[in-house]
Amino acid sequence: MTMTAVKIIEKYIAFFEKRGHKRIANAPLVPINDPTTLFTSSGMQPLIPYLLGEPHPQGKRLVNVQNCFRAQDIEEVGDNRHTTFFRMLGNWSLGEYFKKEQIPWFFEFLTKELGLDPKKLYVSVFEGYQNIPRDEESAGIWNELFQNAGIDPKGHIFYCGTSDNWWSRAGIPEQMPPGEPGGPDSEVYFDLQPEKGEMHGSFKELSDSGRLLEIGNSVFMEYQKQKDGSFTKLPQKNVDFGGGLERLLAAVENQQDIFQTSLFSSIVATIELLTGKNYKDNEKSMRIIVDHFVAATFIITNAVTPSNKEQGYILRRLIRRGLDNLYQLEGEEIKPILETIIEQYKQTDPYLVEKFEHINKVLLEEEQKYKRATNEAKKFIQKKYPRVGDELKSSVEISADDAFLLYTTHGLSPTQIKNLGFTFNDQAFAQKMEEHQSLSRKGASKKFAAQGQKT
Repeated sequence: MTMTAVKIIEKYIAFFEKRGHKRIANAPLVPINDPTTLFTSSGMQPLIPYLLGEPHPQGKRLVNVQNCFRAQDIEEVGDNRHTTFFRMLGNWSLGEYFKKEQIPWFFEFLTKELGLDPKKLYVSVFEGYQNIPRDEESAGIWNELFQNAGIDPKGHIFYCGTSDNWWSRAGIPEQMPPGEPGGPDSEVYFDLQPEKGEMHGSFKELSDSGRLLEIGNSVFMEYQKQKDGSFTKLPQKNVDFGGGLERLLAAVENQQDIFQTSLFSSIVATIELLTGKNYKDNEKSMRIIVDHFVAATFIITNAVTPSNKEQGYILRRLIRRGLDNLYQLEGEEIKPILETIIEQYKQTDPYLVEKFEHINKVLLEEEQKYKRATNEAKKFIQKKYPRVGDELKSSVEISADDAFLLYTTHGLSPTQIKNLGFTFNDQAFAQKMEEHQSLSRKGASKKFAAQGQKT
């Protein structure tokens, strides 16, 4: 039987339900009554009060699949593994079981339920920080699991610092605001290139090379940041697990490129048909088109429309960046791409079918606005920088001030401005962007708490 994305979800939920977990609802992609963040970016985000000790109405063992969006990954999209929108499989223990249950369960799920070869699994554990000790317990559990599977643990277990094996919503310990919960984690990686033989080099080198793909992260959330920068123990020891469905599917299908899995391949095929271009020669552009229109589809169904602020700005950026890449490949129609996206996701998100016309309308309206914005931008520049002829046929250097005006007034990103044939001083533009963001941060400090995610 083919292991589809839907089947992985079903197996995961059933696995943990058999172990006393209650399935909780998929929280909205745009949080309700939560001013701390623009989007739900992890399964644990709606559970913060319960991780801090408040009783959950469904008990101490929870499981779900959560639609997530991470805006900070927009620029990362284009490689073989990053997406802005993804589904996260999650299970939680709110002060009940801990490492000795969680780690063997996840290992069992990967090797028995999904059939992954344990020889292709590699793990990282926490090396310690200040008064928080090195996680010898997790390493010992992994050591035993590998040995029992007939695998020499040496080379399969890595110790890493806070940048790799610490998790909180705000990132590393130094970035956490007082009161924020967090803790060390143990991450599981799948070897995408076992034919290369024995692993050599540091964990960072192997991870950055693209050989190791992170497929799951068990956070042992037992600490809380204090005002003086120290950490104290939470009233309870929590397990907060998250595993990216799209990456798990890539591991199951033994694909080095998540955009070539059964979840995305039909969307890619539609883009190939529309553009007359092949994926192999246009990987980055097609990956961006797939991801950005999938993300836009889900954001639009959460009652967001394109604008110049907050969620609307992110949506506008996604749509316009997706269009840039579609136009670059000489594609014109969005509708067939949208139809394929909904066909792929309707089993897990059936409401997309009835929302189709609305999603299509929002996308088409934004496309028309984008075309008008680019025309207005051209007129503005041509008036200020007169040239012979109606069209700007070669690159025209404009001031950083004018580039920033096109960004703030017309909604054009720096890349989009350059695609129109305008160049400017990148350093001066970056300085203006930093000043703008600094002012925005000051103005929003009362509204938005520190927020960030580790990929």
